[in-house]
Amino acid sequence: MAYVGTFSPNHSLLFSGTKHSLQYPASTRRGVVVVVRAESMTTEKLGIKIEKNPPEEKLTQLGVRKWPKWGCPPSNFPWTYEAKETCYLLEGKVKVTPSGSDESVEIGAGDLVVFPKGMSCTWDVSVGVDKHYNFE
Repeated sequence: MAYVGTFSPNHSLLFSGTKHSLQYPASTRRGVVVVVRAESMTTEKLGIKIEKNPPEEKLTQLGVRKWPKWGCPPSNFPWTYEAKETCYLLEGKVKVTPSGSDESVEIGAGDLVVFPKGMSCTWDVSVGVDKHYNFE
């Protein structure tokens, strides 16, 4: 994900509703477009690891684009992971609720997700999924 910024009259950079000051001389500010890449962020909840916006270098290193693909339309179904799965969602939006939990984890397009071996859960797919996946 990238954000494009513009300079305000007081020579600060404005993007996503946030003001960021830059230290460039006024002569270099005119006509400049600044692009800021959102950093990757990894979290773990209920045993599910989610990395949002992983860098392309990481996806290449893992060989994600060579993994098989799987997809499904909006639906709700139980699933048990007989092996650890790492997947990268190209499209979709899903709420995953581990068995025995009242909480769920939301995943979506652009997420690199790791599900642990042995996890039983329910997938609630609100937007059709297209993903690359790899079982270990």
